[in-house]
Amino acid sequence: MGSEKVNYALAENRNAWRQAVSQAYFSLDVEPHDRERFNGSMSRWRLGSVELSRIHCDGLIYRRHDRHLLEETESSLLIAVPEDDTISFEQCDRRSVCRPGGFLVERSDAPYEYWHTKRNRQWVLKVPTAHLRARLGRSERLGGLTFDGRTGIASFFVSSLHTVIRHIDLIDDVARGAAGTNLTELLGLAIMDDQRVLTSSLSSVRAAHLSRAENFIRENLKDMELSPGKVAEGCGISLRYLQRLFQESDQSIQGYIRERRLNRCNEELRSLQSSRSISDIAYDWGFSDQAQFSKYYRAKFGETASETRREAMTVIREI
Repeated sequence: MGSEKVNYALAENRNAWRQAVSQAYFSLDVEPHDRERFNGSMSRWRLGSVELSRIHCDGLIYRRHDRHLLEETESSLLIAVPEDDTISFEQCDRRSVCRPGGFLVERSDAPYEYWHTKRNRQWVLKVPTAHLRARLGRSERLGGLTFDGRTGIASFFVSSLHTVIRHIDLIDDVARGAAGTNLTELLGLAIMDDQRVLTSSLSSVRAAHLSRAENFIRENLKDMELSPGKVAEGCGISLRYLQRLFQESDQSIQGYIRERRLNRCNEELRSLQSSRSISDIAYDWGFSDQAQFSKYYRAKFGETASETRREAMTVIREI
């Protein structure tokens, strides 16, 4: 997917736009405001494991239902950046409005509705959920969050996205992969900078402690000596209290650390930027035992690390 552009007039083929967006993102139902006069165009680019698309279409509503989730094996987050018209969104009892200049986070692993009433241009970044989970922790709290792209780190993210857009047709696949990684890092920082991300079923104090622990783990993920005790000490809380926080989020501390490390290894194995050996990648992300790494990797991803790398290279050759 070096660069791909498609145009659709729904009057000619009522299913064309639904098929286009489902192929680009995931399965959705589409209901145009004007079923006879709808027109839309889409351009798509691959930025390593991240995908970028530009949509210019008339008013419509997208609906993702429970039935669309049945055959999904991997989840993604869509980052929508509207340019002309406000977009409205509803997911998991959260209803949001995102105006031009901001951006909206959509989860693929839960039903939602997304709509705009007028013709609109939008940029959409599709990021594997695992990539952000490795940086932020749980993604369940992100669906429906909107961010003001005019201030703080969110502004830096949006500005960087537009810089990539201006240069997208001038750079090669390796540079595009680097751009995708950088945008993912900036997106993670922008999200972490927002206090609403702390909102959860936990009390605000407990949620803050959990978020601090998750950030400490993320910042020290390459440390082979990282342990529950070290996390507790680094956060200034007792080990028992830390263990209880993670138990309430249905995961052990060790399991959380291991999953973050596996996700980062998987991300690097799929990247054109990295030519390091599998053992070097595993070692760098905190795995000292290669046999244990191979066991956990296969259990999580359903394939070996070598198979992941071969698959990534096959996809690149086919682009």
